[in-house]
Amino acid sequence: MPENMKMILQQLEAEKSVDMDTLIEAIRSAIEVAAGKAMHKAAHVSVEVEKQPLSFKVFEIRLVTETVEDPSSEISLEDALKLNSEVVVGNKLKVPAEPANFGRIAAQTARQVIIQKIRDAERERIFKDFKQHEGDLVVGSVKSIDRRNLYVTVGQVEAILPYREQSPRENYKIGDRIRAIIMEVDRSSRGAKVLLSRVAPDLVHALFEFEVPEIMDGTVEIKAIARDAGNRTKIAVASKDSNVDAVGACVGLKGARVRAVVEELNGEKIDVIRWNDDPLELCINALNPADILDIELNEEMQRIHVQVPQEQLSLAIGKSGQNARLASQLVGWNIDIRGDAEPLPAEEESAPEITDEGGEEAAGEEPAADLSEAVEKEADAAESAEVAEVSEEGGSSEESDASEETAE
Repeated sequence: MPENMKMILQQLEAEKSVDMDTLIEAIRSAIEVAAGKAMHKAAHVSVEVEKQPLSFKVFEIRLVTETVEDPSSEISLEDALKLNSEVVVGNKLKVPAEPANFGRIAAQTARQVIIQKIRDAERERIFKDFKQHEGDLVVGSVKSIDRRNLYVTVGQVEAILPYREQSPRENYKIGDRIRAIIMEVDRSSRGAKVLLSRVAPDLVHALFEFEVPEIMDGTVEIKAIARDAGNRTKIAVASKDSNVDAVGACVGLKGARVRAVVEELNGEKIDVIRWNDDPLELCINALNPADILDIELNEEMQRIHVQVPQEQLSLAIGKSGQNARLASQLVGWNIDIRGDAEPLPAEEESAPEITDEGGEEAAGEEPAADLSEAVEKEADAAESAEVAEVSEEGGSSEESDASEETAE
């Protein structure tokens, strides 16, 4: 019997990926519960395991007394001394027990306990496996759709991709393959609750790491990512090897590598930018291909003032201020963009920021660039003139390098 039990436990260990100790503990608990039901209701039962050879021993916990009033929970001192010569009145003693044959209810209870213990152990293992992979890229298939939330089968887990974490460009059907980032893993009554995301900047990072071997091996490093999911992403990269061009490695031959990422993101535009530790140089790269006439840094205001040709103002700002906003997130400074018709503010003055009412921007709001009604109307047309932009049609690495040289 012990050998047969070992074989069964080894099979369960392989099928459920639950360690042997957990399985043995599940059986021990089941025997304890079943023995308690098979014996007197007042009996206190304990089960111990011997692993070599595998066996289970049942004991009753009894109180040592001079006079036995309740045989199910007490034992006389005379009988107790036969089992343990050092016992005294008032001690609790483990008395070997041989429970009667387990009845149907006891056997069913034991079975349910074993199943529940194995299920709990399996859920805990799955939770730990997914918990340590938070922020990683996973692949699954859409199992069902409920209120625009996607339920995705990832391994042994049904993960959730909420509507708020889906790109506005995307539209999935049941059975579609999907790649997403594990945002959060929590425990729930039904096991691990895994939350996925398709809008997190980490998704862009993971996709580039998958497509660009230089990022995978650490030669090229992604220093910063600013993303407006579904519209545009700016990614700043740097090379640790002087012989490797970081931008060229990410763009690939004729834009093949960056195009693969763009296709995975359903046409989201991606700007690959050369990283620079100097915020002014990084700002120039981030606003490429707009020509920078003048640029100043106001450390007290945590602001960068940029002046561009008046005809390129809409190009530098982008549609609805998107280009300037993403550049500001990438650099980590507020960016104030002005045309050459308007001089830059004096260093000691606070740079006026344009709000919806035309007044100064309130402190603490997100970076904004100067906009006018005319600039807003021209933004869409100027957007198509960007050289550094990589869209669904892709762009060659030569074009990317040329735009970088112009910006620098």
